Amino acid sequence: MNTARNRTYAYIASVAYAAIIGLSFLFVKMTVTIAHPIDVLAHRFALSLIVVSIPVLFGWIKINLRMADLWRIIPLGLLSPVLFFAFQAFGLVTSNSSEAGIIQAMVPVFTLVLASVFLRERTSIVQKMSLLLSVAGVIFIFAMKGGGMSMSNMQGIVLLLFSAISFAGYGVLARPLTRKYKPLELTWVTLMVGCIVFNAAALIRHAYIGSMADYIQPLGDLSYLGALAYLAILSTMVSTLLSSYALTHLEASRVSVFSNLSTLISIAGGALILHEPVQGYHYIGAVLIIAGVLGTNLSNHKQRLVSHSKA
Repeated sequence: MNTARNRTYAYIASVAYAAIIGLSFLFVKMTVTIAHPIDVLAHRFALSLIVVSIPVLFGWIKINLRMADLWRIIPLGLLSPVLFFAFQAFGLVTSNSSEAGIIQAMVPVFTLVLASVFLRERTSIVQKMSLLLSVAGVIFIFAMKGGGMSMSNMQGIVLLLFSAISFAGYGVLARPLTRKYKPLELTWVTLMVGCIVFNAAALIRHAYIGSMADYIQPLGDLSYLGALAYLAILSTMVSTLLSSYALTHLEASRVSVFSNLSTLISIAGGALILHEPVQGYHYIGAVLIIAGVLGTNLSNHKQRLVSHSKA
């Protein structure tokens, strides 16, 4: 019973994660119009680390990690946020958002492959087909928007592929680590890695071009601070905690498919907040995505019920 309750909470965490990430694109748009993307990442992870460290510094939450533990978790932080965001940022320089959306939709597929190789996770034919159905829904939406992939953007596409693979690798590597470490411990270390790397990159960049004052200049803009707070606290810190918790109780391949729901949340957010139009193909894609997510998870649930009844 306790296991069933934990899995239910893990599904809730996965949906909440998708909702937070889906709305984050709106706030990213707000921040990058005010500050350089590297500065946004530097500020974002610095604020995230400060917020998550407050209960630790006051002793409200204990983190018991030795140096050996840090070395085990640091590679997780290098995969995401460092490589994931770095490849994504530079990939978007020579590609468009539609290409990024299509490639990002492939994360569950990459996760399925990596999880089957490294974690020996097994999925049924129904689960595999459902996962592909969800991916097809995302690709259909972006293809109908008229933003197909172009081979002229090959460099950006390759970098975006590396970004997607890095994020899939994060999900696979996090799965065994969640059995040994608490979600907050994993979150704290990965945020620390992101904070150090992105702030070092931002400061080196400003020192090179002689614009150190520009590093803190955006922090005087209230709209920037508001958007940054969402990205740092919800989209970075809370989403990492939710992801770590979900991976504690669910297979990596099943958690990853929920990421496609973020596309629907992003569309809904754009329609409600930015008054962006919603077309018929959005609804068709939404049905495919939701059917794929349900099929990937419910098929395995039925298998467990059958196995329990036989036992």
